[in-house]
Amino acid sequence: MGFTGFRAAALDFYDDLEIDNTRSFWEAHKAVYAEEVRAPMTALCAALAAEFGEATLFRPYRDVRFARDKSPYKTHQGAFVRTGPATGWYVQLSARGLMTGAGFYQAEPDRLAAYRAAVDDERRGPRLAALLADLEGRGWEVSGDRVKTRPRGWPADHPRLDLLRHRSLTVGRQHGFDPVIHTPQLADVVRSDWRSARPLVDWLAEALGGTGDG
Repeated sequence: MGFTGFRAAALDFYDDLEIDNTRSFWEAHKAVYAEEVRAPMTALCAALAAEFGEATLFRPYRDVRFARDKSPYKTHQGAFVRTGPATGWYVQLSARGLMTGAGFYQAEPDRLAAYRAAVDDERRGPRLAALLADLEGRGWEVSGDRVKTRPRGWPADHPRLDLLRHRSLTVGRQHGFDPVIHTPQLADVVRSDWRSARPLVDWLAEALGGTGDG
């Protein structure tokens, strides 16, 4: 079955889960999750796979072993198309609607060093800054984990110091409760967003290794 959109029941499910994040609620409503959240997310990813690659849907269960918050279930459903280690495209549904994203969410020391070397490079660094400025101008939000001070070994007057501080770098675009999320045309919206973010994904593929074509 092709993608037909997310029904309001998917958003209602996460509204309720945020209030009652318990095993008893989950057991009573897991059929709603399967039918209204996971099945349409799987169909959405299938509609995009020919261009971007196969997606992985994240499990709904939280790893609470080392977390202060012991709530057992995630209050969103994410899907990720991997183009390299911890790098690629992302889409997420939650009680706040739908968001799309791209970038890298963590890096081992050697890959982080490669990222910073690319930011420092006089050709690739300005290219990244221009890509991010373009995305911000089109409504994307740039985020990611960053060190609070300048990374060790880099000058305080580096022209791209803010980018050097990143330990992860992601961009996200919120679609919220736009009526399109309830229609098959949402696949076109996500496709358009991911195409817009492709230059960033390709930049990261060159800088960190991996493939930018899915």
